[in-house]
Amino acid sequence: MDELADLEKSLNVKFKNKALLEQSLVHKSYLNENPAVRMESNERLEFLGDAILSFLVAEKLYGKFGNLPEGELTNLRSLLVRTSTLARFAKRLKIGNFLKLSKGEAADGGKANPNILADSLEAIIGAIYLDSGMPTARRFIETQILEHLPKLTKDGNNHDYKGKLQMVIQEKHHITPRYKVLSETGPDHAKRFEIAVYLGRRLITTGFGKNHKEASQAAAKAALKVITI
Repeated sequence: MDELADLEKSLNVKFKNKALLEQSLVHKSYLNENPAVRMESNERLEFLGDAILSFLVAEKLYGKFGNLPEGELTNLRSLLVRTSTLARFAKRLKIGNFLKLSKGEAADGGKANPNILADSLEAIIGAIYLDSGMPTARRFIETQILEHLPKLTKDGNNHDYKGKLQMVIQEKHHITPRYKVLSETGPDHAKRFEIAVYLGRRLITTGFGKNHKEASQAAAKAALKVITI
């Protein structure tokens, strides 16, 4: 298992029971192709790691953003634990280099498959918990996942601009941006709304849309481009 030393270095976690780390990297396809191998796949560890990750992310967000409502907290948690985000973290940690896959899965690009990478990262979290307990799992999640929250909320692939703006402003100022309808024009079948977003009494910018939701998202998107916090 000496080949796993490089992965331990990347994870910044030293395993006492290296068999747990090895198991976290075993995809079910590998065992289907190698029935003589006496080892479990990483699916059970993934189940455990998923629950631990969700709990620790929720715990951190609950404490960090004391004024956010449940819906916004849920959005932030979803942003952090969704497959595409976890796959990015897994690629940065070079987890794909150590996965045990069937030849067919590997040939099909399995080591770069977002679902496999995300599942393997969750399995590693489960392995860390079993090997070293919750404090080590918490430290790993905080340093490898939660510290990237500000950057993730500015990711252009996430179109919840209101949620991003609220996170950015609340983290710095502990207040919530306020939205106000400035105008409503046009016939019923083709309404046009203008909505302003305020930081306290300060008007940041406005946005337009065919309904309240679209206009407020447009206002938040524009605010993210111009606001200096």
